[in-house]
Amino acid sequence: MLEKLLELEKHYEDLNAQLSAPETGQNPALFQKLAREVGDMREVVEVAAIYRQAKARCDEADEIIAAGEDEELVELAAAERDDLSAQIEELEAQLKVLLIPKDPNDARDAIIEIRAGAGGDEAGLFASDIHRMYQRFAERNSLKIEMLSSSLNPSGGFKEVVFSVTGKEAFGRLKYESGVHRVQRVPKTETAGRIHTSAASVAVLPEAEDVEVEVNEDDLKIEVYRSSGPGGQSVNTTDSAVRITHVPTGIVVACQDEKSQLKNKNKAMKILRARLYDKIMSEQKAKRDAARAGQIGSGDRSAKIRTYNYPQGRVTDHRITLTLYRLEEVLDGDLGEFVQQLALAAQEESLQLADQ
Repeated sequence: MLEKLLELEKHYEDLNAQLSAPETGQNPALFQKLAREVGDMREVVEVAAIYRQAKARCDEADEIIAAGEDEELVELAAAERDDLSAQIEELEAQLKVLLIPKDPNDARDAIIEIRAGAGGDEAGLFASDIHRMYQRFAERNSLKIEMLSSSLNPSGGFKEVVFSVTGKEAFGRLKYESGVHRVQRVPKTETAGRIHTSAASVAVLPEAEDVEVEVNEDDLKIEVYRSSGPGGQSVNTTDSAVRITHVPTGIVVACQDEKSQLKNKNKAMKILRARLYDKIMSEQKAKRDAARAGQIGSGDRSAKIRTYNYPQGRVTDHRITLTLYRLEEVLDGDLGEFVQQLALAAQEESLQLADQ
């Protein structure tokens, strides 16, 4: 482990040197990237330094014990070695966790897409509930939400809603929300009181920076049209809505929430870059670890991940078999326990893989 830690500390020093270089200060994108890497490595480097010092002192104690020249000194060295051995064991366990490769996207902002699934109007209303849940989660965690695109159904729920979440570790906190969310409840329109099951899909994408995803204007098909509301009625007299098709991939993004065509185009491009970046990352991940498709962090958005059961007041996450009987609090944005337990489960899987 010592050799690996020395390499890591050398890399940390190199990054700091690059960060301090005059030319880096003239390149904001590079400065931000290096600063993020340095920040991510700081804790492990600090713990590594304590670990190396403890190992060095333990080796000195072993030398004194092996020499056996002074009985009292040997007794003191043996006591110190016992204390240091316990400290070293704790530090090794801490380093093992810290050395798990971190998702470089965790520190990014996120773009969340929610779509109504099976269940008709009730699915749209549930999509609205999920949207509000993330709004409240953002408020609780000092994150900021910006609406990017939305489409309503006649009942007032969302057919689709896309929004960005900005702030510290936005993507890292929300990335495990990707998947199918299922609700079991009696719809307001149900006269017989029967419980219906509806669903909404959630996709959480890391927001891409302009320099990371090169979008060729020649690859884009841009159309403008008049914004429409529920039922298709026109809500604007100008062609302010924008639909962008990325021809090579077939990805289509439409934005109509703003009255300005330019603002709608900018928001559409923001979503498009995130989807292209996610596509690139997903393809790389599939090639790298296809055998690990069952992992917590696999990001399979077709998998049913959570059920919200109204009659029993419970929420169950099927990936970690965690059930909380706090439905109202969860829907009010209290997702902390799910976020923490899912992150711990992913960490444990990474540790198991590292031990294999």
